[in-house]
Amino acid sequence: MHKRSLILRGFSVVVLGAFLLACATAPTATEQTAAPTEQSFVSPVVVLNSVEVAHYWGWWYFAKNVEPTKGTAGDYGAPLDLAFILDISNPNPYPVMMENLKFTVAFEEFDLNTVSSSETQWIPGGKTNQVRVHAMFDGRQSLLSLLVTGGFKLKEKGVSVWDQLENWWVGVPAFSFPIYVKEGSAIFNAGGVTKVTTFSGTFPQE
Repeated sequence: MHKRSLILRGFSVVVLGAFLLACATAPTATEQTAAPTEQSFVSPVVVLNSVEVAHYWGWWYFAKNVEPTKGTAGDYGAPLDLAFILDISNPNPYPVMMENLKFTVAFEEFDLNTVSSSETQWIPGGKTNQVRVHAMFDGRQSLLSLLVTGGFKLKEKGVSVWDQLENWWVGVPAFSFPIYVKEGSAIFNAGGVTKVTTFSGTFPQE
């Protein structure tokens, strides 16, 4: 009996020693996922997934000389709310935080709006998040933007500003023309290290 007790005690000592050795040699969670550095921090990838017509009121425009049924007269054009869905992929083994995102929206080759999102979000290591950014347009502001940035192009094409705006507002529910995301940039942070990712995209995809 005494001999058996000694054997069990010796076996326990061996097992305990092996366990302690494994703990001493196994990498800790911190060692497995080293702190981000300028060299190791890989920039996340931003991809335009899709565009949705979030709110739509058709096409209309009223000049300021038109008396409204209620309210104040003015130059008013139909609003349009588009939602841009972007995939944010983090190739790093640790989570990263997106601090800011912005991009320019163009209908065909005409820049109409620049939008941004400052809502921070964490993207887990090796995972992909989605972010939805709304861009509001209206007939009046789009008219002014088009006159400033695309007046000469439209003249060369022989298309009036009014016809171009109407074609876009009427055709956008069916996405009958390409919508471009241009000059996109997103700021990411991990462990005090900052990276800037640039991106662009087209919907529908060409």
